[in-house]
Amino acid sequence: MTFYLTDGSEDGFYSAVFDCYNDAGGIICTRTDVQLSLDCKVREVRTDAQKAGRVVRKILQCDKTAPGDVKLVLRSGEGGKEQTALEYIRLLVKRGRPVKEMTNIPAVLEFEDVKARVAGEIHNMKGFLRFMENDRGVLYAPYSPDNDITDLLAPHFAERMKNQKFVIHDVKRKTAALYDGNEIVICFADGADVYLSEYEKAFENLWRLYYKSVNIKERPHERQMKGYMPVRYWKFMPEKRDE
Repeated sequence: MTFYLTDGSEDGFYSAVFDCYNDAGGIICTRTDVQLSLDCKVREVRTDAQKAGRVVRKILQCDKTAPGDVKLVLRSGEGGKEQTALEYIRLLVKRGRPVKEMTNIPAVLEFEDVKARVAGEIHNMKGFLRFMENDRGVLYAPYSPDNDITDLLAPHFAERMKNQKFVIHDVKRKTAALYDGNEIVICFADGADVYLSEYEKAFENLWRLYYKSVNIKERPHERQMKGYMPVRYWKFMPEKRDE
């Protein structure tokens, strides 16, 4: 068994696919999440844009939507995502045509499940993400997603808010999307000290007051709340943050 270790980038993954495609026992993984067995071989994969390009062009010939689907799977926070994508690509190239409807095949079912979970979180965060206004008028939204989706999520808010400056901060991965009203920049963000504007403080206080007024203590409805919004998002909600 040979482990093909990549740098975690998309081109790094495709370079590894090129190198290990014919190695039936090959496993692709990133350096950060691999647990090696004693009898395994390790091969460091050097990211090669030409190799990656050849793999992408090949799968495009089989299915024009495949690169976008693979991008979503590689953003998953689950272990084994690279191997899931590799097995799907192998099947795709073998068949020479789209295989996403063949969910009776385990490799396709696993791939589609992972993709759906990533796409689902992107969709949810378009409605769940909470922005706060700081004292300089910049909107700030901290969150802790299951998947690495910040740069996939930011264009939605850039289109929606146009000229409004904002920051979307993934506190788990310590990355952030910065939008200055013209372009989006992804950067490392270890921490942030946010000083709320007076308007934001007043608005949050009003929102907490409203929440308490409609929430009857003798008749709790947290089960219903959990159905509308998963508990893992509650810590970024003003009405739940102090509980």
